[in-house]
Amino acid sequence: MKKITFVLAALLSLSVASAHADVINAQTLMDKYTASAKLVNKDFEPSAIEGKLFFNRSFKNDGHEAACASCHTQNPANYGKHMVTSKQIKPLSPMVNPKRFTDIADVEEKFTEHCNDILGTDCSAQEKANFIKYLFSEKTPS
Repeated sequence: MKKITFVLAALLSLSVASAHADVINAQTLMDKYTASAKLVNKDFEPSAIEGKLFFNRSFKNDGHEAACASCHTQNPANYGKHMVTSKQIKPLSPMVNPKRFTDIADVEEKFTEHCNDILGTDCSAQEKANFIKYLFSEKTPS
């Protein structure tokens, strides 16, 4: 019985460490984007309020209007649904979905892909830092 308890405790601590590491990845990316944004505006600090405004703002691109919230709902702690395929999307918030920032290269690729889809161009470092700051602030699904 002690062996099973030890194995379960080890697995639990491993999953907690993994979840923590992904929040660290999100923080690392936010710090990277903040440093880049400060090259343009030395006073820049990430803002969850600005991130929320950006997340919910509709952009018109190629005749289509969409926002991040179009697929991810107005609360990034919720499950979303792809506008075209109706495929379920796991929550964006790393506070709810600790696997969201597991692969930094994938996050960078998704930023490029989705920013171009929604805005028609890549997002600025300031927009990305604000976006991640906002994701940190959303901890409770609605």
